[in-house]
Amino acid sequence: MGVVDEQLRVGLVGAGPWAKLVHAPGLADHPGTRLTSVWARRPEAAAELAESYGATVAADPDELLSTVDAVAFAVPPEVQAEIAVKAAGLGKHLVLEKPIASTVDDAERLADAVADAGVASLVVLTRRFAPETEEQLAQLRQTGGWVGGTARWLTGALLDGPFSGSPWRHQRGPIDDIGPHAFDILDAALGTITEVLSAHVSASGLWQLSLAHEGGATSTATLTMTVPLSPPVVEVSVFGEHGYRQFADRGTSPQQCYTNLLDDFVAMVDSGTTTHRCDVRRGLHLQRIIEEARRKAGV
Repeated sequence: MGVVDEQLRVGLVGAGPWAKLVHAPGLADHPGTRLTSVWARRPEAAAELAESYGATVAADPDELLSTVDAVAFAVPPEVQAEIAVKAAGLGKHLVLEKPIASTVDDAERLADAVADAGVASLVVLTRRFAPETEEQLAQLRQTGGWVGGTARWLTGALLDGPFSGSPWRHQRGPIDDIGPHAFDILDAALGTITEVLSAHVSASGLWQLSLAHEGGATSTATLTMTVPLSPPVVEVSVFGEHGYRQFADRGTSPQQCYTNLLDDFVAMVDSGTTTHRCDVRRGLHLQRIIEEARRKAGV
């Protein structure tokens, strides 16, 4: 990679805060990708973002898909799932946001489309692309003997800041937005999550969950986006016969995590690889956990 003709031409679907902060600069700056086209439901937002990076504005998703090798998504899950199924069918590689869809049925349809097309897919599970996270997960696997864990993701993101005006986040809440991150790391640390043992959401939007893992470990997750904590609390820890370990955050930014994701993505496309620890099947697994949690909580 590096020669312009060999760069992946990537279209960006979405032009909201996360697209501006992470996707667009990441795709424009990465040596293996070129941001060539932008489509968003608000044409003026798409135009503003595209202009910043010398990309074209697509009139609709079909026009965007006709000009690119890959598509990155930064839109609500139900919008993503519909366009991503079509993109995969056209042989386009996918960078997907979490959750990958709004229902398990749609997530299954998307995973099937990706498998049938043989395209590369990655889900933006940001912390999994921080080197410190993978190093710690490798150490945990090597040591073994972990019997339990807990994740606490406590933010005021729906009260203030760039995502406070996001309708889908208000509608779906933390279980869909930050839940996938928490479940992904607990699952990777303690073994595959096999069951949501209990789930409750309070009137204030505070989720409390209990999870069962393959191999017998159990964990808890506390999630909220409506408590004005500054700074927010993001902690994941495990414990067992070798003591108590809390995942360290060495300050790898979301932007750097996204660059690391693109490193993997470009390498997958280059080598024809379609499997990855954070591919579409991971997204489907997390979607099933979300749906089971909603059922147990009665929402």
